Amino acid sequence: MDDTAKYVIHADITADGVVERSDVVGAVFGQTEGLLGDDLDLRDLQQSSKLGRIDVNIDSENGQSFGTITIASSLDKVETSILAAALETISRVGPCRATVAIAGIEDVRAAKRRKVVERAKELLTDSFDEDVMTSREILEEVRQSARVEDIAEYEGLPAGPRVEDSDAIIVVEGRSDVLNLLRYGVKNAIAVEGTNVPDAVAELTQNRTVTAFLDGDRGGDLIRKELAQVGDIDYVAFAPADQSVEDLARHEVMSALRSKRPFDASMVGEESDGDATDESSADAEASPADSEASGAGPAATDGSARPAPESNETGPDGPASPDAEPQRASADADDRSGSDIFDGIEAEVAAETIDDAESLAGEASADAESADAETDSENVDAEATAAETDDAAADAETTEREPATLREHVEAVVDDETGTARLLDQSFGTLAEVTAEDAFDAVESADEAPFAVVLDGTVDQRLLDVSAQRGVGQIVARDCGEFVKRPADVRVRTAEQF
Repeated sequence: MDDTAKYVIHADITADGVVERSDVVGAVFGQTEGLLGDDLDLRDLQQSSKLGRIDVNIDSENGQSFGTITIASSLDKVETSILAAALETISRVGPCRATVAIAGIEDVRAAKRRKVVERAKELLTDSFDEDVMTSREILEEVRQSARVEDIAEYEGLPAGPRVEDSDAIIVVEGRSDVLNLLRYGVKNAIAVEGTNVPDAVAELTQNRTVTAFLDGDRGGDLIRKELAQVGDIDYVAFAPADQSVEDLARHEVMSALRSKRPFDASMVGEESDGDATDESSADAEASPADSEASGAGPAATDGSARPAPESNETGPDGPASPDAEPQRASADADDRSGSDIFDGIEAEVAAETIDDAESLAGEASADAESADAETDSENVDAEATAAETDDAAADAETTEREPATLREHVEAVVDDETGTARLLDQSFGTLAEVTAEDAFDAVESADEAPFAVVLDGTVDQRLLDVSAQRGVGQIVARDCGEFVKRPADVRVRTAEQF
């Protein structure tokens, strides 16, 4: 009965004498029998389970009895109220006078509702403490899962799903490189899994446009050499020095692929380095003294297609070796030993002629030095003027690069993935530039209220509210979050809409 009860009647009883529980129950049944008719007879209602058992708690003190009566009811409100009113007609319990007063009728469902509400509050506090994922996070997680699941195999080698039917493929070093390219949407990569190029990759390169995308280390150079021998490679691209393809960010991957160069040109550069090494060795064997005098350094032997920088001491205009001076002095001495010796008057005439020639040569040398000094002064003035011109041109170029429209600011902040927020005035000049996390504080504390905000991130309700308070006209961001309320005065757009 307790599970189906809708209401509970609570009544207080007072008797002028000592009575027991059975006396009270007998009085309830006896004095209400026939009072309300057959439909509301207490015995019939209990037999049909529409009325629960009558609970009585009674105590006696100083010749009087006090207690409570509780009856559970599954009847409707009207019938329950009638039964409660009937209990107040009881005037005697056993031989004693008694009075019954209804303390109240409790709605069991209301109590259950209160209990449900309290429990729901606890569940809401304890069970929903995790952060809600934004739309961008959901999309990125699903995309990455789909890309990782798309990795396939070609002849037992890790590869993207488009390798088998694509006209162009990218050859990388390992499985991690393939996964990284899949993360950025490149699905036509295949890994050689080491420096030993498999036959399957060599055959695959015969009828495809092939780009070798290799690590910027010694291993990448070795794989490039072997691909040149066993495969037909069209282009080659390298990761930055001492970096692997698997560690590159999206913009680094795309930049490296855009900077690819013909494979034959890279091999020609290596052969040129090899020829230079052979010629240097041959010259050293034929004339060691000449090799030392020329100051030529050792040729690069690492096999890299990237040309090594020329040393300032090995160029054709570099300084001669100190050992060359004694050789020239020895040659002059031999010439003097083989010349005719003047004697008598002819020697004196020759000496006077030599003295005159030296005097004329000294005057000419002084004039030349004066002219050189004037020329050097003019060159210094010209260089200073050119430097000033270059500085002015650099300043003009910097001024020209400053974005002048909202679209250009969006390209500079969002498209370049800077992770910053830029506050703009009405003429789209930059008021401030902060990190995307500090955008709220920057808008709130700006001395001059910004006209527009460009954000490389997600607009949340908090930033939208402070922008509306400060009078910001529009916000352009990478993504829009979920808004509870959206102010009509602030225009919110994403970078894709540009």
